Amino acid sequence: MPHVKVLPPVKRVYLIGIGGTAMASLAGMLQERGYEVAGSDEHVYPPMSTYLDRLGIPVLEGYTNEHLLRFHPELVVIGNVASSANAEAAATLELDLPYTSMPEAIYELFIKGKHSIVVTGTHGKTTTTSLMAWLLESAGRDPSMVVGGIPLNFNHNFKLGDGHEFVIEGDEYNTSFFDKGPKFLHYGANTLLVNNIEFDHADIYANLDAIIDAFRKGVQQVAPDGMIVANGDDANVRSLQADARARWFTFGTSRGCDIFATNPEYTPAGSAFTAWWEGREWARFRTTMSGAHNVVNALADIAIARHRGLSAEEIQRGLETFEGIKRRMEVRGVERGVTVIDDFAHHPTAIDTTLAGARRRFPGQRIWALFEPRSISSSRKEFESGYIEAFHQADRVIIGAVFHKGRYETRYGLDKMMSVSNIVERLNADGIRAEQIDDTDAIAGVVARDAQPDDVILVMSSGSFDGVHEKILERLKGNEKL
Repeated sequence: MPHVKVLPPVKRVYLIGIGGTAMASLAGMLQERGYEVAGSDEHVYPPMSTYLDRLGIPVLEGYTNEHLLRFHPELVVIGNVASSANAEAAATLELDLPYTSMPEAIYELFIKGKHSIVVTGTHGKTTTTSLMAWLLESAGRDPSMVVGGIPLNFNHNFKLGDGHEFVIEGDEYNTSFFDKGPKFLHYGANTLLVNNIEFDHADIYANLDAIIDAFRKGVQQVAPDGMIVANGDDANVRSLQADARARWFTFGTSRGCDIFATNPEYTPAGSAFTAWWEGREWARFRTTMSGAHNVVNALADIAIARHRGLSAEEIQRGLETFEGIKRRMEVRGVERGVTVIDDFAHHPTAIDTTLAGARRRFPGQRIWALFEPRSISSSRKEFESGYIEAFHQADRVIIGAVFHKGRYETRYGLDKMMSVSNIVERLNADGIRAEQIDDTDAIAGVVARDAQPDDVILVMSSGSFDGVHEKILERLKGNEKL
């Protein structure tokens, strides 16, 4: 059976790589619509592991054709975690089972026929997607949404509503082993948000130009009756305007943007700013999100919301009731006066903005930056200088083990991997106390030993970081010996 783009009528769906955030969303949506769902993955960690467990969706450990033979799927969704050599992907082909990719399945089964709002950009997608969905939800529009995290307002990473809008996070990572294009090309954007473009995903994009070209394809796809909401402060985004067939509407801090912000105020509780619309002062907004980058994120959503017919009052109600996202500056606990925070930051720019946000939220307090270089891209040599600059906003830095060191050694070469020792040496030379500690139990011990009341422990990783958050809290409680 070939790769299917028009999906046949089925009831039993199997997901290879079910633990990914978008794949877990798809699993939940399928279950809600009455499909029988199961899937497989390796080492699934919170919040997706607990989320799938709560839904009662079976997650089979590892990849083996036995899983397929036991479940007898009528359709297999192959996540981009699976290469063509993956045992279950290979078995899908050998057993002649219909298969598709995750974004194709989401579009065909859920988005088609709705107004598709696709949120793209190198950074800030999860926050911006979640806020966009909440603005529509709080205004009574009952949208559908899929997001790469768990918004606290919804406590799910998807929602199937009866309203006309479908809001989805548009990942630029590749779709599958049989489709190397970015996922966002498959969501049929009627409104496309392009928030920012920076070099990332170095394991699949050769350079910045390659990423820009991927976004160019997305811009070109939007039909003339659609809209592209673009970051007017970002030169890489602005360079795509000539490729647009749809209306091009800009947001940012520059007065030349169609919507821009003035008179920002930042407090530990959030931000406030005045929004100008097409050259005229429009409204003063307050948001629960902190930091200049989140003012820009909010402006993008405000622009889309107004174009979708929401009033300033409806938008304000959504902004002031937005609760944020799990693993985005999420406080995991406070023990002995020490606050432990979890964040998904895994790129120098994201770490820089996260640390800046922590400084504004916890003024005058000592900030620890604990970082796990989890992904292939986050460990690239060319990001060394960016990390050094970003970590200058911390008072103390601990860098954990490079998660994919073995893969670099065998596939890419260690010369392509960043040197943690170089980063640590430079930070110490500049007066920032830094060290590399590979063992997370040892990291927890150091934090519990040296942390003082009012310290903030900011843990940053795109993965589980071996549960170091809970290990630190347990040590601080005194439940484990130092």
